Amino acid sequence: MTTPYAALSPALQDKLTHTIALLQRIANEFSPAVFANSLGAEDMVLTDLIAREQIGIDIFSLDTGRLPAETYALMQQTAETYPSKPVTVFFPRAESVEQYVNSQGINAFYGSIDARKACCRIRKLEPLARALAGKTAWVTGLRREQSTTRTDMQEQEWDAGNGLQKFNPLLAWSEKEVWAYIKALNVPYNALHDQHYPSIGCAPCTRAIAVGEDVRAGRWWWENPENKECGLHAKVSGLTPPK
Repeated sequence: MTTPYAALSPALQDKLTHTIALLQRIANEFSPAVFANSLGAEDMVLTDLIAREQIGIDIFSLDTGRLPAETYALMQQTAETYPSKPVTVFFPRAESVEQYVNSQGINAFYGSIDARKACCRIRKLEPLARALAGKTAWVTGLRREQSTTRTDMQEQEWDAGNGLQKFNPLLAWSEKEVWAYIKALNVPYNALHDQHYPSIGCAPCTRAIAVGEDVRAGRWWWENPENKECGLHAKVSGLTPPK
């Protein structure tokens, strides 16, 4: 590949060629398609690619109301770095947040898995449904090696819960490859990554990890690994895509 990707390893350039081709196919065959940017390292790679290659995929992000200050700083930096690809921000419904906090408590999610999932449902799932309404496909930055809950994911899947196609263009990328791209292309990223936060969500539900810990160990660290999903990427069984 020619510049600006020439500094990348041949193996990563091969993956990048495939990723760009997939993104272009999504834009051409599944319009309107959107990319869900959670402002993690993988998502910043995809944001850079979509903007740099001028791919016709819109971008949105979910502001849960409890994000770290560093994430908000990156949100602003992203807007300034990629003015051609504005990120539309979706928020939880204020009345739902008020009801949850007033009935269960501001930090009720620490008390039980049900309370935590209820908070995620209000702050993430409902806004996601609005962001995906009327779309044919959505794109994520999920990678297979991130979590035990993601090992069986495919590059293209039918998302029965949301009723559209779902694409994971970086599924086969390694963490090392993600960071090689970020460093080579000078892509903005969350400052918390430099403080041992490989996976970043809401501030009260994210901590730094120790050397040797799993990359998702800092997310909902008080729960067992098999429960560590907010529901954004849950699979609904028994449903197939329309013919």
